[in-house]
Amino acid sequence: MRLFNEVEETAEETEAQSESEESILEKITYERRKKQPGHREEMLRNLPVERIEYRLDEDKRACPCCGEVMHEMSSEIRREIKIIPEKRVLVEHVQFIYSCRPCDKNEIETPIVKAPMPRPAFPGSLASASAVAYIMEKKYEQGMPLYRLEQQFERQSVPLSRQTMANWVVTGAKVWLSKIYQRMHQELLNRKYLHADETPVQVLHEPGRAAETNSYMWLYRSGRDGPPIVLYEYQQTRSQQHPIEFLKGFEGYLHVDGYAGYNNLPNVTRVGCWSHVRRGFDESLKSLPANKRNAPIAAREGLNYCNKLFKIERALKDVTPQERYKRRLEESRPVLDAFSVWLNTMKDEVLPKGTLGKAVKYCVNQWPTLVTFLEDGHLEINNNRALSIGKYNPQDLQKTFATSGLSA
Repeated sequence: MRLFNEVEETAEETEAQSESEESILEKITYERRKKQPGHREEMLRNLPVERIEYRLDEDKRACPCCGEVMHEMSSEIRREIKIIPEKRVLVEHVQFIYSCRPCDKNEIETPIVKAPMPRPAFPGSLASASAVAYIMEKKYEQGMPLYRLEQQFERQSVPLSRQTMANWVVTGAKVWLSKIYQRMHQELLNRKYLHADETPVQVLHEPGRAAETNSYMWLYRSGRDGPPIVLYEYQQTRSQQHPIEFLKGFEGYLHVDGYAGYNNLPNVTRVGCWSHVRRGFDESLKSLPANKRNAPIAAREGLNYCNKLFKIERALKDVTPQERYKRRLEESRPVLDAFSVWLNTMKDEVLPKGTLGKAVKYCVNQWPTLVTFLEDGHLEINNNRALSIGKYNPQDLQKTFATSGLSA
């Protein structure tokens, strides 16, 4: 229902806040109002300016008192943001063809010359580069499904079906973006710090496979060094062979979770993810009855070790890699040593199939990779760079391939 009442709800929330917190926010509000002009200038500084001037005609500048011509004393400026709606234009590329009349009259072989013309985006198609880029940006940057784009174009009297747009997207990816993808892949392999993750997806109308069969979208991305590079690779299985092939030529550190498919990759040092560790103890704590969660129990103790490490990392967020490396050895190493002792004590005391037992077992099995982040200040304590963009709605992918009539 927020489709209809979002504006009213937002206005009511603002009004309620101003009434209930009026005394607290009085000073803050006053200070913000003083800063508002500067904030507005900053917000508008990159917009092109269209200046419209309103002057009196010469015959209307007579002074109503004495009749003399009035001069321009000053001006007042009112500013507003104008939105120019997108235009749809049918472009006709007319290529003129030339021949030689004297040669034609004398029955000599007549040369035919065509005026040069840009190549089409896709031969025999209405697609232009700008149209394909627009559809890709709407779908993948703004998350607009193709059926909504179809409805938008229909309202604008542009007969573009979702099947046509899906074919444009798939063909554009193969013809244009594949070259950019390959170049980015080469650059990715030259980096020293990478992140990887894989997530299951289901693709409709894939030849020889049931719709409910799990496929996998693999994600590879760069670390905190250099401009970010994020690449996806679709595969039908979760086989270790896929990261082996994709990362062929890479030599460095790879941040991943505990999946065994990342084991023994050539020339790769695995970096474990402490977010997965913390999640195990957090889930163990949440599985307990509410009246026991605040008691001094093992799950809370394990969670506290994780929290200490993350607190240290937050303090090191803006320091140099060299400083981060040094302070990790001073501050994180003692926490890790104490946690290791605690884990080796707990592994024989907890039920192996319980939530706490699984959390402890995960830590013990992954320990060599979990302490790797101490080796280099560029490394990270978790794989959140991959996790934050690696999980998306699989239905969106299904709709893309289902409407295109093509396999993944």
